[in-house]
Parts: sequence; structure tokens; C-alpha cells
Amino acid sequence: MFDFNELTTLCFSTHEKMQQRAVYTVNISLVIRNWLFGCYISEFEQKGENRAGYGKNLIKKLSDTLQQQGIKGVSATNLKQCRSFYLSYQTISQTLSDQSLSIHSERTNFLEQASDLLMPEFSLSWSHYITLLMLDNPNERRFYELESSANSWSVRELERQISSSLYERLVLSRSKEEVIKLSEQGLIVEKAADLIKNPFVLEFLGLEEKPTYSENDLEQAIITKLESFLLELGKGFLFEARQKRFTFDNDHFYVDLVFYNRLLHCYVLIDLKRDKLTHQDLGQMQMYVNYFDRHVKTADEAPTIGIVLCHRKNDALVELTLPEENNIYASRYQLYLPSKEELKAELQKIESELNDH
Repeated sequence: MFDFNELTTLCFSTHEKMQQRAVYTVNISLVIRNWLFGCYISEFEQKGENRAGYGKNLIKKLSDTLQQQGIKGVSATNLKQCRSFYLSYQTISQTLSDQSLSIHSERTNFLEQASDLLMPEFSLSWSHYITLLMLDNPNERRFYELESSANSWSVRELERQISSSLYERLVLSRSKEEVIKLSEQGLIVEKAADLIKNPFVLEFLGLEEKPTYSENDLEQAIITKLESFLLELGKGFLFEARQKRFTFDNDHFYVDLVFYNRLLHCYVLIDLKRDKLTHQDLGQMQMYVNYFDRHVKTADEAPTIGIVLCHRKNDALVELTLPEENNIYASRYQLYLPSKEELKAELQKIESELNDH
């Protein structure tokens, strides 16, 4: 038995859950409708017997006719987006072909079966897909679709990740063998290196690109914008402490930021360096990581990860200072959005090399 408070709580939570499900169903139904609109328009343009009689005016005429019939969301612009949506996700039509369904079959039967078959193919709102349609690279588009769905990104979060060139930064931080997995599976966190981006983009902190701010300013800005910082770090991060103190031989040491990653089951230590990375910075992080591994982590947890965030770094210095097998990473941060053109140029080089193989 449960008391009255539990009864009201149960009713309220059920209402909220069903309301969320109803909103989700409406959103997905709109996506399916627009995909089908795009399918119909494309089919008509390619094979319609009266195609010559409409030409460039087809979309405008169709929009006017549908609006006169009281249908919303069918402006000429929206119908063009429906067509683009279908063409970008045309491979989904194979799902219908596998069931021998065609738009030329009996209408009611087609709509009912098509809706059921297409429902599992889409997981985002129409606004998400409109944003994704701005991406020409199908691998990049698929990556952001997978990540948006897996992480429940809002449209605003999706737009921010695209603007910060998340896909390009991950590609440039990974081996060529791992690049193709990003578009097939999204970001899968299985090892420490999967957490690293190059660079990390911290434009949301609002710090100007100038030498007057201190490492303490950087740290305070991160704490103030912690939710955004966690999103930039990636999947599975939980914040534990700032300026975490530990004592060794009567000396006190302070780790700037301590996180825990629930996917890797390990501590992640972050040290902030306002300017150029030095070998002393790497040695200090090595000591922090050793301490956590020997005195903090439990036997069933994975080794501690150390990340030194710096404004400038020398890759040769990092390679020379750190042993080959280590859990310490140095990555740049920048306080402004990266140049999309520069990142895309680097990305095209990698994709070209992959295609050559």
C-alpha cells in the first residue's frame, strides 16, 4: 500500500511521462510526414506524367494548394526542405522496398505500413533534421545525428557542437582507422584517448583572447559554466572537485579540476595552463596521476587519466617527455570557435588518404 503523497507523485510522474511520449510521437510523426512529402515530390518530378506542365512552379503551386486545404507547415521553403530531407535520407526508402511497399500501391495501406516501418528510422525532431541538412558531408551529418540522439542534445546544443567543429576535432584527434567509426557508431568511449579533442573549444567561457587573464580566471570561468564545460568534455563526466588537495611528505599539492568518468570508471584530472606547455607541467601531472592511482582509486577502477589543457603545446616535447604507454594527454584549448575552413581542409586530407586505401 502507498499513502496519498505517493499516490499524487505516481499520478504526476505518469502524466509527465505520457506527455513526453505524446510530444515525442508528434515530433516523429511530423518528421515521417515531411520525409514522405519529400518522397512524393521527388517521385513526381522524376516520373510524373504531368511534370512538364509544372516545371519550376511545382513547389509553389503545391504549397498554395495544400495551404488552401488548411495544412500547416507547407510553405514553399518547407516543401523544398522536405525534398532535401528525403534526398539526404533516401537510403531509408530501402526499408519500404524490403516490404514491397510503393507510393503507387493502395494509399491507406501504404500510409499505415510506411509510418510503422519508418518510425524506428528517426529519433530527432524536425528542427534537428533542418539543422543537420545544412551539413553536406554525409559522414559528418550521420555523426551529429547519432550523438544528438544518444546524448539528448537540444537543437541549440546541436548547433553549438556543429559551430565548434566537434566532428573535425575528433577526426583530427584520432587514428585513421578510427575515423570511419565516428560516422557509423558515433563517439564510443572505450579508452582514455576517446575523451581527447584537439583543440578543446571554450568560447562559452566569455574570456577574451588576451594575456591579462590568469589560470585562476580560467578555472573560475569553467566552474561558473560547468554544465557547458561538461558538454565540451564529452560523455560520462561527473564533476568532483576543484583545487583538490592531497599531501605527500608534508607538502601540499592541488589538482585544478577533478572529474570522474562513469563510462570508463576512472578519475580524470585536469590541470590548466594559461600559456605554453612545459615538460615540468607534464611531470607534475604524472605525479598527480601516480598519487591517485596508488592512494585514491579502488582496485576495481580503471587507471587515472591526466589531461593538461594549455594554450600552446609542442607535440615533439610531449612525445619526448611522456613514456609510450601512459594515461596523460596534453591538448590545446582556444577561447574562440575554430576556423571551419582550416579544420575542413585537414579533414579532407584524412578522408582522401582513407579513400586511397
